[in-house]
Amino acid sequence: MPHRVAVVVLDHFAPLDLGVPGQVFRTAETAAGERLYEVVTCSENRGPVRCSAGYTVLPDHDLDVLDTADTVVVPGIHGGRAMKDGTISGPLRDALRGRPRTMSICTGSFVLAAAGLLDGRRATTHWREADRFRRLFPRVELDPDVLFVDDGDVLTSAGVAAGLDLCLHVIRRDFGSAVANRAARRCVMPPWREGGQAQYIDRPLPYGSGGGTAATRDWMLAHLDAPLDLNALARHARMSVRTFTRRFREETGQSPARWLNGQRVQHARHLLETTDLGVEEVARRAGFGTAVSLRQHLHAAVGVSPLAYRHTFRRT
Repeated sequence: MPHRVAVVVLDHFAPLDLGVPGQVFRTAETAAGERLYEVVTCSENRGPVRCSAGYTVLPDHDLDVLDTADTVVVPGIHGGRAMKDGTISGPLRDALRGRPRTMSICTGSFVLAAAGLLDGRRATTHWREADRFRRLFPRVELDPDVLFVDDGDVLTSAGVAAGLDLCLHVIRRDFGSAVANRAARRCVMPPWREGGQAQYIDRPLPYGSGGGTAATRDWMLAHLDAPLDLNALARHARMSVRTFTRRFREETGQSPARWLNGQRVQHARHLLETTDLGVEEVARRAGFGTAVSLRQHLHAAVGVSPLAYRHTFRRT
């Protein structure tokens, strides 16, 4: 049977957020074209729900459908109790607890936090709402700089586009990179995006006539297996090391070293999932040099060794 995703629709919901799970998960298919997910919608008492754009939707189910769901998704909201005073109704709180996997898009994290699902856990939300979130939910370890947080059975994402990233991440986690990459192509979006929310915060970027670092980032991706130190990167960008480092962080929200390490981990994961290359060769091609270095970086990123990762995520 397909993996069932239940989307909980609440008053003041963000309309685009509501459409993301149905759009992305429904594009995940086997190589033979069989759908891997079923997406259903629900609301309290199966009642009509008003969105922030001024229209109403009528979900097909009430909250009881969560009992049959493998994954529960809460789209972003632009108002309501969760954002005002950090509370939700008792029936909604009880319905959200104890699910195999729960995820939020954008400010849907307020709902998860109000249900007590994020206490003592790392999470994210839209950067503009970070201060409000911290005031309402001081027990949550908020990280407003990332696009999404995967904390195992609870996942949170930033703004609506980060919800797309999170859904693709879940598909990759469930069925491997090949399926996720096909879904990304169907949605005409990259399989993963660089950097975090910091690159989208509204602020002036002090670029001069020297341009940005995009061309150098492309060059880095084409040479992941090569030793890439900061001096070499700055030379390629035709900037001083100081200027290059500043502009790189402004454009990506990360330092060059952290961004490069993330890309190398992603490439190593792709090779482990889609090839039979030995761990030493994967380490070489990803730019880690040795299997020991790859093990350290992969364990820091996803918590498992290369062989365990391949065993878990390899899909035929």
